[in-house]
Amino acid sequence: MSGEAENREREIRPEAAGEWELPSTVHDLSVPAGGDRAYAACLDGGIYALGLGDGSVELLHRHGSYASGVHLHPDQGLLLSAGYDGLLRWYELPTAEVVREVRAHDFWSWQSALSPDGGLFASVTGRYECGGYRYEPAPEREPSVRVYEVATGRLRWSFEHVPPVESVAFSRDGTRLAAANLMGEVRMWDLVSGEKVAEWSTPDFTGWGIIKGHYYTGGVFGLTFGPGDRSLYLTGMGTTRDPAAGNGRQLWQEYALEGEGEEAVRMTGQADEDETGTGLMESLAFHPSDEWFVMAGRLEAGNWNAAAFGREDGKLRFSLNTQSRLTRAVFSEGGKALFLAGGVSQDGPDGEGGFRPYGRLGRWRWEGA
Repeated sequence: MSGEAENREREIRPEAAGEWELPSTVHDLSVPAGGDRAYAACLDGGIYALGLGDGSVELLHRHGSYASGVHLHPDQGLLLSAGYDGLLRWYELPTAEVVREVRAHDFWSWQSALSPDGGLFASVTGRYECGGYRYEPAPEREPSVRVYEVATGRLRWSFEHVPPVESVAFSRDGTRLAAANLMGEVRMWDLVSGEKVAEWSTPDFTGWGIIKGHYYTGGVFGLTFGPGDRSLYLTGMGTTRDPAAGNGRQLWQEYALEGEGEEAVRMTGQADEDETGTGLMESLAFHPSDEWFVMAGRLEAGNWNAAAFGREDGKLRFSLNTQSRLTRAVFSEGGKALFLAGGVSQDGPDGEGGFRPYGRLGRWRWEGA
């Protein structure tokens, strides 16, 4: 590491400040600003409230299959969740009473998002089925992107995409929605008119397996709008020929949004190959300062599974290896804390008919915070 890089790392490198266990791998996480609780959606279908002070774990509700999303409303009196049972649920806090349920999809909700003002709730779906002799995905059986009004549960928009659609994000001003799929295809819609305003494709996140199986693998697992909604960041894994190995390059890309249509979108940055290893990246989050962002996921080979990069130069700022799979990176406490959620390998039986907890939530804080 160069002297310049070492100085960058010392400036913002955080220190471990707590770890909590949950019953199973965390798929999504919501941490209120300044709050003493976190909310997690987990592999066992559970929606959990975690006491950050006392470590208590409370099961609020359970989906019929994996829970894939959990979102605390800005007024903190409402919690929303999504699951592989295709259901979206609304809970009133603090009682966690289910006050609304919507069947959004016949298949899984791969990922969901709540608009910044809490007015809209989006979910994406789709199964990978062979659509031709090249194993390209078959057309969708149902709308792959759906957007609901939080106040009423009414369907506001249904958008077409090529399944499976694995990621979704609202713009920071809440006026646009972006979604991306297995094939690296990104689409963006205006949420006032319902019109598609951009569509483009990147082959860098998709691999064709020739070892142990012949099928497409990978895709864009995370989307985040940049400052001023002038750019969109994608994260996932670089191409690989062995779908089972997960050994594609740790990858993020930045696309400038300069207008409408494919010709107005151009790639303006991506992860440096010399600063990354291999593994699937599942989450990308900006620090509130917007000076840098964190990418996190699973490590197949290399030095880290979570790392920060400067927004202006795209250079590595610091890295962490949590020895676990990471699914979500979330900043809280005004940017003074970074929460990384995921899980470790499932251990043996606990002797009481269950398994030892294998969900994990870690907190990192900055000196003096």
